[in-house]
Amino acid sequence: MIDNIAQIRNELSSNGILRAAINMSNFLLVTDKKNDGTPIGVSPDMAQELANKLDLKLKLIPYNTPGEIADDANNNKWDICNIGAEPQRAEKITFSLAYAEIQATYLIQSNSNIKSINEVDVKGNTIAVADKTAYGLWLERNIKNAELITIEGVEASMKIFIDKKSDVLAGLRPQLIETVKEIEGSKLLPGYFTSIQQGIGTSKTNIHAPYFIHNFVEEMKSNGFVKKLILKHLVTQNFPSKSCLNQLQEMLQQIICLLYTSDAADEG
Repeated sequence: MIDNIAQIRNELSSNGILRAAINMSNFLLVTDKKNDGTPIGVSPDMAQELANKLDLKLKLIPYNTPGEIADDANNNKWDICNIGAEPQRAEKITFSLAYAEIQATYLIQSNSNIKSINEVDVKGNTIAVADKTAYGLWLERNIKNAELITIEGVEASMKIFIDKKSDVLAGLRPQLIETVKEIEGSKLLPGYFTSIQQGIGTSKTNIHAPYFIHNFVEEMKSNGFVKKLILKHLVTQNFPSKSCLNQLQEMLQQIICLLYTSDAADEG
């Protein structure tokens, strides 16, 4: 890591406090909150460890959506942000490489003839998607023929689909695994159209801090810290049933996959 910690510290904080923007809508990386609303999960713990490395106090700043975090990038509301890296956001934010990866896919209606991801982007199809999500921004760049119905909030996009006002619902696979159980006859398409790269970002105005954050994330992946956090927040949750625990294990496996695929790529 960069030796001049004081320089990095001064770049990220003027008062000894590191302000970390946390996306509360990501239920995989923010698994709970304290009575006072303080976020609990992998994402807050990553921010805490970074603050520890810099010998700074941590202030967690909860946001309802990642889009709101990105919108505040130039407003001096946070020093680091834990959201998915995405080209539009990267115009204002410098991101580390991912410490977790989450697949995004589609849910289709019971009467749909769509069989695969490739059949979604067809003229006449409608796709409900939460506005300003990383996967929603990906769809805005890549969907050429189908119609996107964007609306603020994941729950609102689900309602459009439930009310049968769209043919397809776009979302994170772990979330849709649960949603498909609630909507009779709906089907989850195999595969994924993109993978959300969950990283740590900081303002483009910071020159040295991005290198430190990048090295920090890579160290946390290589030394097993990220994996330990995932397991920690898996085993400390209070689940109503064993089946519920098994479901979350499946979902969390989605975000562990990057730790192994990136190693395999390096070896190749």
